[in-house]
Amino acid sequence: WMHINSISTLGPNRWYDAGDERFHPDNIIWDSRQSNIIAIIEKKTGKIVWQIGPEYNTSPEVRKLGWIIGQHHAHMIPRGLPGEGNLLIYDNGGSAGYGVSNPGAPNGVGTARRDFSRVLELNPLTLEVVWTNQPAGGPGSPPSKSLRIYSGHISSAQRLVNGNTLINEGASGHFIEVTPELDVVWDYVSPYFSKRGLMNHVYRAYRVPYDWVPQVEKPAEIALPEIDISSFRVPGSPKTKVLKTTRIR
Repeated sequence: WMHINSISTLGPNRWYDAGDERFHPDNIIWDSRQSNIIAIIEKKTGKIVWQIGPEYNTSPEVRKLGWIIGQHHAHMIPRGLPGEGNLLIYDNGGSAGYGVSNPGAPNGVGTARRDFSRVLELNPLTLEVVWTNQPAGGPGSPPSKSLRIYSGHISSAQRLVNGNTLINEGASGHFIEVTPELDVVWDYVSPYFSKRGLMNHVYRAYRVPYDWVPQVEKPAEIALPEIDISSFRVPGSPKTKVLKTTRIR
């Protein structure tokens, strides 16, 4: 079972403009969550012309990239957006893949495991990671504390016009907009829970222009100052005072 969860055409891109037929705008990119594969199919022939996974030790470039596990929403960043032509992937982590049984996967299912997620912007020619929420420590290091993300299933990522990235941690219905420098500028948790299982899962999230919903009046956007994390006080809230001090020797 491959569990293909994402499929789309590549669209116009700089790689095809430069003569690389693998990236014809009509070719189809898909990803298989269960087998850790991302691939591009040539529409004319039905043949796979580009692929990474299921193994991640096939070349120095792939080894440097590190394992992509249980991924979702692998797609090419559309023309006109920052990073156009690169691939954007929500690399879930969790467990996926097939292989030799081990203590964590005695039946050989879910042999690749990692307990955090990462978003990858990937150059499809060189496999260079152009942008990620992961620190410079390498594929084995955990994400930075200020941008720790984890969703073992579903989820997505979208490049925005302003160069920021909208990340959807689908398992918790958590949306985050981050700058290229990893500053969080917008944060939202879906309040809509299902009646069965108390889940607020969101499979995929997109930001769309206001004029895509013309029947709704455009709201006024209000910028909020950054909260001082040393006190966790929202600007304008009452001042705090010490009621009692207890000293322990």
